[in-house]
Amino acid sequence: MTGPTRSDAGHPAAASATRHAIAVRSLAKRVTDSSGELSILDAVDFTVAFGETVAITGSSGSGKSTLLGLLAGLDVPTEGDVHLAGQDLFALDEDQRARLRARHVGFVFQSFQLLPHLTALENVMLPLELAGREARAAATAMLERVGLGARLRHYPKTLSGGEQQRVSLARAFVVEPELLFADEPTGSLDSATGEAVIDLMFELHRERGTTLLLVTHDAKLAQRCARQLVVAGGRLVHDSAADVS
Repeated sequence: MTGPTRSDAGHPAAASATRHAIAVRSLAKRVTDSSGELSILDAVDFTVAFGETVAITGSSGSGKSTLLGLLAGLDVPTEGDVHLAGQDLFALDEDQRARLRARHVGFVFQSFQLLPHLTALENVMLPLELAGREARAAATAMLERVGLGARLRHYPKTLSGGEQQRVSLARAFVVEPELLFADEPTGSLDSATGEAVIDLMFELHRERGTTLLLVTHDAKLAQRCARQLVVAGGRLVHDSAADVS
């Protein structure tokens, strides 16, 4: 597979990367199958300031989940650059990107991604233990913060969907990330439970000054973010920041 095209060091995007949580330039992703080359993303450019809340929206197949994976360094682009917390992601190898994510990034997923053989407390302790940090007290305090102080020893299968997503939020925020990536965080929840979880996520964002970037089909959720990016046909077709004069 051909690696991504590197940017020029003197390009303005490279200089701005140190001033932004995320800086993206000329990002493209193409794959080849039996029918030929397919463009999933093309010529995507934007920056996200530290502390900003941003929703990436678009129809199914628009490329928004692929974009999120590239922003987190979980996938590699065909062309272009992503700077995360001032670091050029694709100048790093896979292990280095994993270490960068561990230091700077938290994740919340639609399907929760909790380990079924671990209790709620153990799930939240895990990223701290992997980082070599004291875990039990911090994880306990974080679960109490999200309202699950009485569920520390419960396994995921004994928790409701809303409770599982609260555990996921606790796991994401316990490492005190600079950035939180959320992929359809309410997609598996009913509307009332989803709204309660989102209220909590934004409370934690405000308390900690975390940069929040989420992918969603939910227009109501997207409107709670200060900024919306709309992706269609693999291109960034609208940035609400451009509407503010």
